[in-house]
Amino acid sequence: MADQELATPKLSTSSALAQSVSAATAPVSYARPLTIVTALFFMWGFLTCLNDILVPHLKSIFDLSYTRVMLIQFSFFSAYFLFSLPWSRFVNRIGYQRTMVVGLLIMACGSFLFLPASSAASFPLFLAALLILATGINGLQVAANPYVDLLGKPETASSRLDLTQAFNSLGTTIAPKIGGLLILSAAPLAVAQLNLLAPQNLQAYRVQQAASVRLPYTVIGVALIILAILIGVSKLPRIETSVSGAGDRVDDSVWKHPNLLLGAIGVFTYVGAEVSVGSFLVNYFASPEIANLSARTAAGFVSFYWAGSMIGRFLGAPLLRRTKPRSMLAICAVVAAGLVSTSMASDGRAAMWSILAVGLFNSIMFPTIFSLGVAELGPLTGNGSGILNMAIVGGAVLPLIQGAIADRIGIHHAFFVPVICYLYILFYALSGSKPNSERYA
Repeated sequence: MADQELATPKLSTSSALAQSVSAATAPVSYARPLTIVTALFFMWGFLTCLNDILVPHLKSIFDLSYTRVMLIQFSFFSAYFLFSLPWSRFVNRIGYQRTMVVGLLIMACGSFLFLPASSAASFPLFLAALLILATGINGLQVAANPYVDLLGKPETASSRLDLTQAFNSLGTTIAPKIGGLLILSAAPLAVAQLNLLAPQNLQAYRVQQAASVRLPYTVIGVALIILAILIGVSKLPRIETSVSGAGDRVDDSVWKHPNLLLGAIGVFTYVGAEVSVGSFLVNYFASPEIANLSARTAAGFVSFYWAGSMIGRFLGAPLLRRTKPRSMLAICAVVAAGLVSTSMASDGRAAMWSILAVGLFNSIMFPTIFSLGVAELGPLTGNGSGILNMAIVGGAVLPLIQGAIADRIGIHHAFFVPVICYLYILFYALSGSKPNSERYA
């Protein structure tokens, strides 16, 4: 990786931001831009969570191992590592609003690529579509997360991000139910039955099964284009990307802020844990020792996992204004680790509901880690945002690791990977998140 002179947006301090969006004498209202940007959080949450339905669907169609099917998440979340810095350069050139529009259009292209992928029943083409889709989502996140973080008082940044993330969770809550109804509508053949099919019949079967993704992703593609037009014609406050506030250190560096660097590892572990749990739930609930559910029924229960995250974020937004974000993060990490451990140590409905309850305590983790990570960065906030967005690649790496482990020891006990992640987040909450002003006071 390059030096800290990353080509990421150099954001102004909060005072400079206020001057850039309104006259000094006029009251500043951010309700309208926050509402518009919140719609983007909803959309990318919906699309990201549809992967949890694609995993069991494509696994059955192509008869994939857990390791190979996790290439779905690997392809999707690799985009964050590959394109966060290029997107940040893009923000510097054209600004936040236009970046959001371009990101939405790229997402639409990725959605429409599902049509030829399903017609050819090509797993590599599905992976390419997911990579393009995630590239557009990455552009939205590089622009939207710091945009929300700076639209208001610094001390309430965690609360604002938590509230917008709540609508992201609304998308993730709806997606499994809709995806289960539309994509998992037909019962797949068993592996033994697939092995009896002639090559031509097998390909025809795969094309027939894959066709269920065409309608939802076509509708999504059209919706993304409409949303891009709406964002393009909206008047959003402009955030200056190259202005430093008075008194900001000109010799500062992102590498001199441990809270940012350790926060990047926190984002890596959080996203990896959240995606690892969500990706395996349908297959986990289909296991005889857990619930022995059909894939379609199990997909409906996945909504409870994401609904817990949504509820937690709506509750967390006011709580984060009254309590210390670090304390909340520590409590949630401890409980999440305990719930996953309980699920591994039990079976039946106890294992099922304990793993679903993890979503409630995932809720405030990302916005809190993000806000703690960019604390006291000043004009380096954009640089920090780029690094934190790159760390979302944890959603590509850790599910793949858990898939390889599941192929060897079984899906039930492979969940120790998220437990390790939550223990690291506990460390970050208690120690790693302290900014330099506290470390060297």
